[in-house]
Amino acid sequence: MKGISFFRIIAIVKKEFIQMKRDKLTLAMMVGIPIVQLIIFGFAINSNPKHLPTYVLNGDGHSIFARRFVSGLQNSHYFDIKETIYSQEKAKHDMLSGKATFVVNIPPGFNDRLIKGENPKILLEADSVDPQTVGSALAVAERVFKNTISSYAKGPLKFIKGDNDLVELKIHKNYNPNQVMQFSTVPSLLGVILTLTLVFVTALSMTREAERGTMENLLCMPVKPIEVLLGKIGPYIIMGLIQMTLIVILGHYLFNVPVNGNFLLLLSMGLVFIIATLSVGIVFSTIARNQLQAVQMSMFFFLPSIMLSGFMFPFKAMPIWAQYIGQCLPLTHFNIIVRGIMIKGAGFKDLQMQLYYIIIFMIVVLTVGVLRYRKTLD
Repeated sequence: MKGISFFRIIAIVKKEFIQMKRDKLTLAMMVGIPIVQLIIFGFAINSNPKHLPTYVLNGDGHSIFARRFVSGLQNSHYFDIKETIYSQEKAKHDMLSGKATFVVNIPPGFNDRLIKGENPKILLEADSVDPQTVGSALAVAERVFKNTISSYAKGPLKFIKGDNDLVELKIHKNYNPNQVMQFSTVPSLLGVILTLTLVFVTALSMTREAERGTMENLLCMPVKPIEVLLGKIGPYIIMGLIQMTLIVILGHYLFNVPVNGNFLLLLSMGLVFIIATLSVGIVFSTIARNQLQAVQMSMFFFLPSIMLSGFMFPFKAMPIWAQYIGQCLPLTHFNIIVRGIMIKGAGFKDLQMQLYYIIIFMIVVLTVGVLRYRKTLD
């Protein structure tokens, strides 16, 4: 046994390959996960968002200048003109809920004032909670506006263009006028940290119980599987709420991130997100045969969550198919909720659809977890 034997090393290598071959789930994840993630991230990641949802609040439908400007925005591909609206309340609600990124406000009598040289203004409102999303589009809007002036100010209307143009584009960067990046990243970290800790901890905790045989002992007792699961995740629900509170407090005092909305509403919606996230860990623990597989599955869920939820890259910059995948992830909707409440001061009516998506996800995933535990451990 003295010295290192090359043949003994080869024997151990062969033994490991045989074990790997027998563990088909781990082998499939080792091969499949990198391929899936490469395809998703390679095609989906884009830091230059286009086709951003834009509303036109039209107070003067007869203005040729305004129509040319709006048409120029549409043709730039950065702005996707969804509809023409006539209510400031709808514009405010849809910007709070995240449906509209921009609102072009054309005031009444704009065309008449323009011809009379009274220096009318077009207002472009932007949801600038995430500066990465709107930065390029706002620069394009200013260029489109100048081009519209150049093409319109001809013949008898030449007087409109001069050293000081007689029409002006006013840009309002709502909610985050100074475009502070922490206002976008710190609230979103709330969901990312919860996803990272709760999915991993739950999947590992459940899998550890199954490996040790203690889960079977629990189910032999006069308790139902759903009671066991709720009892197991109960402490993590409390820890998740504590994490939320600490992150909000530290974000406010360390990074000056405001809390403009109702903190209790944030905790209530966060509670639903916590349960939904824990449900993912439960499902993974029913599939994984050991803790290594649980970690691999958790990572497979976590990486798309941070990449496709709008945390690291603008959500609206991704292709449509990637947005559909992102819409299936609870973190995508929780990011909108957290930013809406903390930065925009949004209320329940503005964010209720995002909460409903998380509830649907939670019910489906938790049901799968309960059914699989009843099937595998009863």
